[in-house]
Amino acid sequence: MKKVIGYIFGAVGLVIFLGGIKPVDIFVLKLLPFLGNFKSLYLIVGGIVLIIIGIVLLKTSGVKKADEEVPIYRGKNIVGYRRR
Repeated sequence: MKKVIGYIFGAVGLVIFLGGIKPVDIFVLKLLPFLGNFKSLYLIVGGIVLIIIGIVLLKTSGVKKADEEVPIYRGKNIVGYRRR
C-alpha cells in the first residue's frame, strides 16, 4: 500500500514540478488551470518536496531481508550458525 501511495506522490509531484517550468507549463496549465494561481518557484519547490516524499515512501516500503545465517567453522567442521 505504501508503494502505491509513493507512486501517487511521485506522479503528482512531477506534474506540479513541470507546471513550474517555462516550456512545459503551457501543457500542464491547460490540464490543470488552477496551478496558474501559484508562482512558478512555489510549484517547483512543492513538486520537488512531493517527489522526495514519494521516493522515501518507496524506499521504506521494501521487503525486509530475513536474518542470514552464516556457518561457524572450527577447522573443517561446522560447529554452529550465527546470524549476520
